[in-house]
Amino acid sequence: MTVAMKKKLWDKNWEKKYSSQILTAEEAVSKIRSGQRVFIGTGCAQPLRLVKALCARQRDLADIEIIHLLTHGEAPYASKELCNTFHINSFFIAPNVRNIIQEGLGDYTPIFLSDIPELLNSGKLPVDVVLIQVTPPDEYGRCSLGVSVDIVKSAAENAYMVIAEVNPNMPRTLGNSMLNIHDIDILVPVDAPIIEMPPFPTDETTQRIGEYIAALIEDGSTIEFGIGRIPQSVFPFLKNKKNLGVHTEMFTDAIIDAIESGAINGSQKTLDREKIVASFCMGTKKLYDYIDNNPMFSFHPTEYVNNPFIISRQNKQVAINVALEVDLTGQVCADSIGTMFYSGIGGQIDFNRGAAASRNGKAIIALPSTAKNGTISRIKTKLNPGAGVVTTRGDVHYIVTEYGVAYLHGKSVQERAIALISIAHPKFREQLLREAIEARYLHADFAAVEGKITVGPPENRTTCILNDGTEVLLRSIRPTDEPLMRELFYALSQETIYYRFMSQIKVIPRKQIQDFVFIDHRKDIAIVATVPEAHGEDIIGVGRYYLDEKTNFAEVAFVVRDDWQNKGIGTALFNRLSILARQNGISGLTAEVLVANKAMQRVLEKTPFKISSKLNQDAYSYKIEFT
Repeated sequence: MTVAMKKKLWDKNWEKKYSSQILTAEEAVSKIRSGQRVFIGTGCAQPLRLVKALCARQRDLADIEIIHLLTHGEAPYASKELCNTFHINSFFIAPNVRNIIQEGLGDYTPIFLSDIPELLNSGKLPVDVVLIQVTPPDEYGRCSLGVSVDIVKSAAENAYMVIAEVNPNMPRTLGNSMLNIHDIDILVPVDAPIIEMPPFPTDETTQRIGEYIAALIEDGSTIEFGIGRIPQSVFPFLKNKKNLGVHTEMFTDAIIDAIESGAINGSQKTLDREKIVASFCMGTKKLYDYIDNNPMFSFHPTEYVNNPFIISRQNKQVAINVALEVDLTGQVCADSIGTMFYSGIGGQIDFNRGAAASRNGKAIIALPSTAKNGTISRIKTKLNPGAGVVTTRGDVHYIVTEYGVAYLHGKSVQERAIALISIAHPKFREQLLREAIEARYLHADFAAVEGKITVGPPENRTTCILNDGTEVLLRSIRPTDEPLMRELFYALSQETIYYRFMSQIKVIPRKQIQDFVFIDHRKDIAIVATVPEAHGEDIIGVGRYYLDEKTNFAEVAFVVRDDWQNKGIGTALFNRLSILARQNGISGLTAEVLVANKAMQRVLEKTPFKISSKLNQDAYSYKIEFT
């Protein structure tokens, strides 16, 4: 919408009508007195003209406490030279104030974002002056808070004095985003661009994380995108999804393409159907023009958007947030690096708990596997001393790195440790395994799998449709599959066990199970067939080959749970192993099959490749050559 069109929504005579409230920025901040608490508007709506004028009065003022969420753009009050005049107390640490807080010259208040409005409403944190930015008033005297409603509305409703920059460049956002002009004490007309935040740069790591997260998002989900480049990296992988909704603290320019592709329409949201609900946004002029007076977007205060009860009422609510480090028990640090405060709690807990309580919801925490150019693992046996736990080990559900997904909720410490080591950077896995054994998180016999904790490539994942129409997932076996593989073994009949292992065994040693799941996915490949269950999934079949590097032929074997036999699963596993073997440059496959095992013989003999067999006592030796 053009500026000319936007002006039609305003009262053309507003400056004349409300002239008694109009002052310059300098005149407005002259009303501020020493010792007062001043709130500054959030994100890209920071009122820069008022902030600059306030800082220019630094010689006339003392003991001014400045509170805010995160702000974007310059923060001239955050300097050593002005620290005796302005004391910062931030609910979330943005880069523009990080240094002054880390030097101990400013404060950070750790608090759930959903709790801040009540802190202001109750008077527990009284606010003297609010500096914000709004649109010009419409004919009814309503000013939109534009790109930042969040805690700004609560601050404005509870302050003794509200000073607002009135800027025609501020997009008029709809929803519960309006202030009556008579609730604003001083109006400061400005005509300046809104602060812009360019799109987050992405790299291969963030793209792979985004792809893993997108794979967890089902059609019809409602999504929250947390702050940072990782949550925003998910958008490009959503374009083929259907009927997605958005209920989120914030969003960026990345949302536009997902809307234009048709992926986001909100048609299946439980609440606020067909509306994109948010409390603030940060982006470029392209985004601001897109949301201006756009009825698809509904901006609400934090007490609504971040309310865990409201969030939980959305079906399939997905929360995507980030961490700085995670320990092997699942404790998530998201606001500090050791004792050094870095960001904030924000809405991570609000959305994590809301999504976890949502029907078919997913609570996701994502992080790169390493920091400092790959020299430090972000997955640790124990958190750095002083690190703050934002999401507890009891709250954690999904953890995602560029190496995969670990699901931790309801899992034992041993299961968590293996799952997290599996998605750590490969060069740190052996160290983490040793430390986990020393910490008694893992049994001592896990020392035997040192160097073998690897995850198969995601491209090994595919699906097959059985003759009866059932969809079965085929994927690489994972280190976390040890309990599922044990369950598979004890679900097999003695006949099936004999056909697979060529002996009658009633107990499978842990070492043998570990040999199945801890493989290198290069010369030793195992593919499992799974079906979804309430507890996650069941393994109903497994196929494996092991390469003889001297001959470049791989020995293949597979087994299918009795109640799933004769449905095509064995054929699907064998075909998948054949494809992978050929892709890996293997010359062919061999197999030892008991004479009585007619089912496996039929599977092998359907191969299109050259096949030969030789009878050796009670078993056939098969050789399949790829040509």
